[in-house]
Amino acid sequence: PQGPLGGLAVTIILSVLGLVLSFPFSILIALARVSPMQAFRIPAIALVYVVRGIPLIMLIFWVYFFGPIVVGRAVTGFTTMVCTLVVYESVYLSDVIRAGIRALPAGQTEASRSLGLSYLRTTWHVILPQSLYNMMPGTVSQLVSIIKETSLASVISVHEVTFSANQINASLLTKPLQVYLILALTYFALCFALSQFARFLESNIVRRRAGVDQSVAST
Repeated sequence: PQGPLGGLAVTIILSVLGLVLSFPFSILIALARVSPMQAFRIPAIALVYVVRGIPLIMLIFWVYFFGPIVVGRAVTGFTTMVCTLVVYESVYLSDVIRAGIRALPAGQTEASRSLGLSYLRTTWHVILPQSLYNMMPGTVSQLVSIIKETSLASVISVHEVTFSANQINASLLTKPLQVYLILALTYFALCFALSQFARFLESNIVRRRAGVDQSVAST
């Protein structure tokens, strides 16, 4: 209790920071991927395929060893993991946002353009708000993936919950089954709760959409 922050608290902080900080970058990547301009679309597609083709643990090692060389000073394991999650999740979350944009009817864009809105204003004021609202369940589901991915931070000695379990197991030596069973149950409880929350959001969005459609049909 008097020591530094660690365990499940660090796991949650890493996950939330990774999601929040990667969110604006994922929007930019998603917009670049659906852009009609090849100068934006091709680099975004290349970035997505490169990052998705690299194991997360390899990306962690690259940031861990080359980050200090780039910035010219030592970088903590916590900062390394946050930066790695931002790069990694920006790519994966951009797929969720792009799917939300593609799922909107083409009539949304056509109606906006017919009213005289430019491509940027149509995207910013019409397409993006609707797609971000529809993709909220997917964002929560992505948070579940981030929580599980933070377990790899133990390889660079970040004091998250898996690293704490390893320390406890090393001190006990005789109870690995109990230690890692508790660790698994901890991950399961957290991820299951978030998954149920994502399902609740999805059903709520579907209900609201159905209500809007019925009101439009009745008018």
